[in-house]
Amino acid sequence: MNTAASQRRAIKILPTLVANQIAAGEVVERPASVVKELLENALDSGATRIVVDLEQGGTELIRVTDDGSGIPRDELPLAVAPHATSKIEHVDDLDRIGTLGFRGEALASIAAVSRLSIRSRTRDEAGACVISMEGGAASPVQPAAGAVGTSVTVRNLFFNTPARRKFLRTVGTEQERCVEVVRHAAMAHPGVGLCMTADGRTLFDYPPGQLPRDRALAILGKELSGQLIEVHADEFDDSRGLALWGLAGHPSIARGTNKHQSIFINGRPVRDRTVQHAIAEAYRGLIEPSRYPTVVLMLEMSAQGVDVNVHPQKTEVRFRDGSLVHSVVLRALREALRRADLTPSINVQRPGSTGPGAALPGSGLPPLVPATSGASLERFVDSLRRPPEPVQAQALRDALAGTQGEPAQHGVAGMEGSGGDGGDGGGVGVVGGVGGERPLLDARPPSRVLQVHNSYLVTQDDQGVVIIDQHALHERVMFEYLLLRVTQGELERQRLLAPAMVPATKRQMECLATIAPLLTKLGIEAEAAGPEMVGVHAFPTFLFDRGVDPVEFVQEVLERAERGAMPRDAATGGEEAMRDVLDMMACKAAVKAGDRMSEVELGELVQLRERVERASNCPHGRPTSIRLTIRELERLFGRS
Repeated sequence: MNTAASQRRAIKILPTLVANQIAAGEVVERPASVVKELLENALDSGATRIVVDLEQGGTELIRVTDDGSGIPRDELPLAVAPHATSKIEHVDDLDRIGTLGFRGEALASIAAVSRLSIRSRTRDEAGACVISMEGGAASPVQPAAGAVGTSVTVRNLFFNTPARRKFLRTVGTEQERCVEVVRHAAMAHPGVGLCMTADGRTLFDYPPGQLPRDRALAILGKELSGQLIEVHADEFDDSRGLALWGLAGHPSIARGTNKHQSIFINGRPVRDRTVQHAIAEAYRGLIEPSRYPTVVLMLEMSAQGVDVNVHPQKTEVRFRDGSLVHSVVLRALREALRRADLTPSINVQRPGSTGPGAALPGSGLPPLVPATSGASLERFVDSLRRPPEPVQAQALRDALAGTQGEPAQHGVAGMEGSGGDGGDGGGVGVVGGVGGERPLLDARPPSRVLQVHNSYLVTQDDQGVVIIDQHALHERVMFEYLLLRVTQGELERQRLLAPAMVPATKRQMECLATIAPLLTKLGIEAEAAGPEMVGVHAFPTFLFDRGVDPVEFVQEVLERAERGAMPRDAATGGEEAMRDVLDMMACKAAVKAGDRMSEVELGELVQLRERVERASNCPHGRPTSIRLTIRELERLFGRS
């Protein structure tokens, strides 16, 4: 035992410099932390233009200059004193914070670990004044030349705390983090002009008075203009609720990290799990699980509705009503994505032209045929329940179960010239309108559909040529159909004459006890039949008809549960877990690459693409179709 460490020491008040350096450890983590605090003060001052200058990634120099209200001469010493602020006065003010900065310790903490000077001038003063600090010691206030506003200069960050300085990253990394802070502030406050320089080179200069969309595109890239969908919601009433504006990126521009997700609460950039979860749920089934959508969300709510005083660096918040925030964000994003045409377009180079010839997603042309709501799909399913005429009964069973008999011949979306004999036969069946009605079809003339290598469908729409992955599209159709069915009750099941036996590990047996209620709701009756054996007593009828092996399917479910791939709400049969299993069912039941389809089935599947919600992507998030626009075709053939 270290005897020196175990000896009792007298309690003492820390010296001011030590106390300020401890506070600086919470507030000032790196140059980007300094830039953030100074930017917040500049924005709170009512500035219309702010200039941020860096040298050596901010380690040698950070200067933030604004044209705001300025600091009076007699208040300059207080501005650098610990726990001094003009933004809160009473404890009740903490429940209604309406400014970005409020803690009253930022400048004092920065001054404790740097050489700091503040030059400021108010509109009522004839000239500016300056105060300097080094290692926590302040100089007298001196007169100086300067315009109305404030300029804060921070030099030699962590010069007196070398242990902190050696933990900084490279100059390039620290500079990039500073740039990210300034760009977030620029996006949150499009009315304020923001200029940033690094080592004398201008990185960007955003003019004042920009619209939110224009500022966001200036930061994200104007080439994404056609790939960003506007999102709106206004549920603010009587100082409660919230209003929302934002931009939601097409699934085709999803990224490998969440770096391009920007969330702002009352002009404050934050990281919030509630909003991030709502974003992920809105894009579930539109992007692959390992990718993150490009999203900008600006939420406005009363100061009483959000607590921003939960993190020293003010990067996290706590909502008074988190469930309301989650539901509004989720609903707004889902509605915006539902209205949009999310089919990615191919951008190609004309033969012989310079530049890369690789296909890239994304012209983002406006939708001509928006997806219909769930109510339309419900009417479609209702039509399937109507008693069909005797001649159509087998066709209905074929369409739903995917048997290899003759395809449905009545009331389905066919093609030009498709005869009543159903084409070449050998169909696999798709969920479609039968019974002499066309509940989901309009009066538009059907397009001819070509099946290529029994895997891809080629057709046209008003914008160009559309190439469809038949498995991915049918998987989405089946998923939406199953989701609708299961929300109305349990899936139809078929009991086995003898239970199908599934070998399982002890861990899988434990998982079975957890997910059994969910499986029952989805038409699977499974229970322990021994220490390491599961007996399947019933299985969904449509999976039987599609030739899915109960043993293999249940094994896969148990394996996913064992390795933690099953969502956590599986024990309660929650929506996330239910969608996960329905996704597996849809994948197993959908037509496969290599399956030959009849002309009637081809036309029916293509028509359903325009009617089923989220038909642009399969439930795994992969695209179901891509478009080669007329413009790109003309470029390829040298006609433009």
